[in-house]
Amino acid sequence: MAREAVVAKVSELKDGQMKGVLVGDTKVLLTRINGAFHAVGAVCTHYGGYLPDGVLSGTRVYCPWHQSAFNVITGDLEEPPGFDGLPRFDVRVEGENVLVSVPDEPVERRPMEMVRHEPMADQRTFVILGAGGAGNAAAETLRQDGFKGRIVMITADTTQPYDRPDVSKGYLKGDSPKEALPWRSLDFYRERDIEVLLGRKVTQVDAAARLISFGNGATMKYDALLVATGGVPRSLEVPGANLPNIFMLRSLDDADRIMAAAGKDKQALCVGASFIAMETAAALTKRGLKVTVVAPGAVPFEGTLGPEIGRMWLKIHEENGVTFRLGRKVREFEGHGRVEAARLDNGERLETDLVVVGVGVRPATEFLQGVRLNPDGSLAVDRSLAAAEGLYAAGDIARFPDWRTGEAIRIEHWRLALQHGRIAAHNMAGKKMEFAGVPFFWTDQFDTFMQYVGYARSWDEIIFQGSPDQRNFLAFYVKNGRVLAAAAINHENEMIALAELMRLNKMPTPAECRQGIDLLARLQGTPKPPLSLAAARILA
Repeated sequence: MAREAVVAKVSELKDGQMKGVLVGDTKVLLTRINGAFHAVGAVCTHYGGYLPDGVLSGTRVYCPWHQSAFNVITGDLEEPPGFDGLPRFDVRVEGENVLVSVPDEPVERRPMEMVRHEPMADQRTFVILGAGGAGNAAAETLRQDGFKGRIVMITADTTQPYDRPDVSKGYLKGDSPKEALPWRSLDFYRERDIEVLLGRKVTQVDAAARLISFGNGATMKYDALLVATGGVPRSLEVPGANLPNIFMLRSLDDADRIMAAAGKDKQALCVGASFIAMETAAALTKRGLKVTVVAPGAVPFEGTLGPEIGRMWLKIHEENGVTFRLGRKVREFEGHGRVEAARLDNGERLETDLVVVGVGVRPATEFLQGVRLNPDGSLAVDRSLAAAEGLYAAGDIARFPDWRTGEAIRIEHWRLALQHGRIAAHNMAGKKMEFAGVPFFWTDQFDTFMQYVGYARSWDEIIFQGSPDQRNFLAFYVKNGRVLAAAAINHENEMIALAELMRLNKMPTPAECRQGIDLLARLQGTPKPPLSLAAARILA
């Protein structure tokens, strides 16, 4: 059964415009593209952001929260972090009325169409090492691309793929329940013939022989391999670093151990001013702990965001009760049976009940044989994310060419790992695609939400519209006369426009940014990107 309703007049939407409407209990996104009306679900399949509040660019709509992108004609997912597509609804025009028909039962997501394993059609085995963002995205993309061979996803984790970014945010604060963290049920993978091997330790990959060895002595041959093992947290090489109640936060199990040790009014020490460390400091403070951050820099994030934004984050944390020892390092930990204090390099002794170390990660690649690793342990890949014949890498471990500058870069962003996983899978399936995505990440600390697009390892200047002191700004990072990245608070749609302008190679100049350019108007004035093949077939 279906429900149909008049949702708009033909004259209400011009070409290239969108509108959110309600048909019964179903939220619908109505668009007009090349004169024709289209209707898809209006709720992002990531965290449920309302898509009409985002930005429409050509046939893509971007979620304002985390920049998931969907095709408004087909409903297909085009950019993560969403995993599912949007439902597509029937639209018809009757005189001046636009009518949309939806099912009686509200539906907000549509799993992308995937094939099943057919050994008689394809006898190859594709293996994915790692079940984080890149690995999960790759497995699903392979089935979406029509790969009918065997897919095996291997992880040392004992939990099926889950929302890792939320571990240091909502979950550690106590806002997100544990059962909400997995992206998919194990039944989902079984129904699509994606084998998920949990708790399996890989000891060696012989790239020349295309052979994987496990800790229990078993081996597995592969035809193509994606290495998406992410990073291993760096430990502090100081006396007492192995005392109980000293933690690193990388996994769901890590978060559970930290929460088991935490308690209201306890003292906690966060070592480092990385995003993980600072998000952890915010989460533990929300839980009622008294938190101190020790870090060698002058302000948090200075090397990533600059001193102005770093001072803003410092003030936000201090306003919420976090104390800091900046310009300092931990020289040793003290304790009997568990950590009791940290001794700093200036001799100061800080009593504590638990410690979380967040001083960065190193690529998890020590098991790779037959391929050359970079000095930092990363794996060099080409624009298709291939490291060698039949071997691909994605996410934290991949050093890849920046399509904008040609520079070989490595980025530890979760959403970029998802993008990598999709492109690597396309190439494994024979589609021959190059990575030309726009990096994006977000952080949420004490209910202050900041976004960052692009990538600038260093910069010549930062151009501000607004002020970090007011917590309402756009910051443009300029290198060699080009805007390479931007950070913002309270400018979600402008950040979408920037990401799209980067993707379309239509970025404003530094001079335009100084003058206060209207980014959304700039985007709307760009030539419309071409339709996807699926969208073109529907229009035809």
